Amino acid sequence: MEAFTVPVAVPPLNITTPRLILRQWQDADADPFAAMVADPQVMEFFPSTMTREKSDEMLMRCQNLINERGWGIWAVELRDTGEFIGFVGLHTPGYDLPFVPCVEIAWRLKVDAWGQGFCTEAARAVMDAGFTQLGLEEIVAYTALPNVRSQAVMKKLGMVCDPQENFMHPMLEEGHWLREHCLYRLPRP
Repeated sequence: MEAFTVPVAVPPLNITTPRLILRQWQDADADPFAAMVADPQVMEFFPSTMTREKSDEMLMRCQNLINERGWGIWAVELRDTGEFIGFVGLHTPGYDLPFVPCVEIAWRLKVDAWGQGFCTEAARAVMDAGFTQLGLEEIVAYTALPNVRSQAVMKKLGMVCDPQENFMHPMLEEGHWLREHCLYRLPRP
């Protein structure tokens, strides 16, 4: 088996869609991002909401990774208004999962951006960049079993789930209602 190498894109990737701009994080994103990850509805399928301190730490990690390698979890804004609506991007998980090493696609949008196709639109563009510009062989996504909204996006993206690959998330204690996760995969077209 080949060693997994994290791809680097220099200069940083710029991703746009007809309605969205995926971009590097800015200082002005800190307040709306903190509000989004403190919203219990947005964080329903996570163990808890995030404090402002944790939110700021995550924003800085996302910003630093894009600076270091040219890609990562991008802030998403509406092209028409410049409004921050969430994030979509690619990431290498930092904890031990049964399918690492890998590159995963992740997203989180504020509630008033749900149901308008923004997540799928941004995720398609990110996956295209991952395959064509970064040369990835596969992109994965995973979520807690009850999170059917995210699973619907994964299916729209053409990702496939094998229930035999379900796993218990190592960061959640035994018996936690979110512990069992499903894994979706999409190989390079």
